[in-house]
Amino acid sequence: MLVLGVTASGKGRLGFELARTLDGEIVSIDSMKVYRRMDIGTAKPSPEARQQVRYHLIDVVEPSEPFSVGVFLDLAQAAMDDIRRRGKTIVAVGGTALYIKALLYGLFEGPGSDEQVRAELRAQAAREGMPRLHEALRQIDPEAADRISANDAKRIIRALEVYRLTGRPISSFQKQFDAERPRHDWTIIGLRREKAIESRRINARVKKMIELGLVNEVKSLLAEEEPLSQQARCAIGYAEIIDHLAGRMSLDDAVEEIKKNTRRLAKGQRTWFKTFRQVNWLDVKEEEPPEHVIERAKALIASPTDRPVP
Repeated sequence: MLVLGVTASGKGRLGFELARTLDGEIVSIDSMKVYRRMDIGTAKPSPEARQQVRYHLIDVVEPSEPFSVGVFLDLAQAAMDDIRRRGKTIVAVGGTALYIKALLYGLFEGPGSDEQVRAELRAQAAREGMPRLHEALRQIDPEAADRISANDAKRIIRALEVYRLTGRPISSFQKQFDAERPRHDWTIIGLRREKAIESRRINARVKKMIELGLVNEVKSLLAEEEPLSQQARCAIGYAEIIDHLAGRMSLDDAVEEIKKNTRRLAKGQRTWFKTFRQVNWLDVKEEEPPEHVIERAKALIASPTDRPVP
C-alpha cells in the first residue's frame, strides 16, 4: 500500500501505525530523507520509531552526493523485493510527487542530458537567480512550473534543458503519467486537509525544527570535509539557514522564508496529486484525533475503493 499527502499532513504517523498493525516495513518516498545527517530539516522518523518499524531508503547517501529518481527507483525496487521475500507488508510513504509518480507509472522517456546546455543554464542561474529561471519555465511550461518549487534548481534546469533540446515542454513527455492505472496493484491512501489548516501545521513544524536545533545541524553539515551537493543545499530548510549563516538574512527572516517555501512546496504537491488516479482520499478535520484517522484508513484497507480525485 502507499500513503501520500503534502508536507506536514500526518502521512508519516499514519504510515508508521499501519506498518505496526500490518506487520509491515516502510519504504520512504522522499528525495531528502535519503541524505545522512540531514535529520531535523527533513523530519525523519525518530530513532524510537525506527526501532519499532524497519524503514528503507532513509540515510542511504552522503549529503555531498547527488541523488536521482532513477537511483530511487532501483533502490525502492530492491527494498520491495526484499520485503516481499520475507513475507512482510510494503507500506510506501511519502510526499515527493515525482518519485511517487515514477513508482506508480515508471520514468518518462525524454532526451538525454547536454552538458553544454546545462552549463549555460547554471551560469544564467548564477547571474539572474533561480526565481528568474522559474519564471522562464512558467512561460514555456506552466504545468511543470506549478509543480516544481522555485528553489528546485536541478528540476528547473532539467525542464529548461528539455525544452531547449526538443522545443517541447517536459510535461509533454510524461505520457506514462496519463496511464489509467498504476503498474502494480497498489492500495493508495491520501491525506487531505484544508489549506489554512495545513499552513498552521507547516508553521508549527518549522518552529519545532528550529527548537530541535536545525541551525546547528546545518552548521555541522557545512563544516564537513566534503561540500554539500547542489541538491542538498537547495533543500527547503537548509537553503534558508545557509543564507542566514552566510549573513544574508536574519534568523527570523530565514524562518519566515522556510514557512513560505514549504507552503509553496505543499501547493506544488497538491497540483501533482490532482493528477493521481485510484487514490482513496481521507479528508481530515483540524481537531480529528490521529487515532480516528488511523481507524478510517484501516477501514479503507479492508474494503478499498477506486475513487477518482474530485
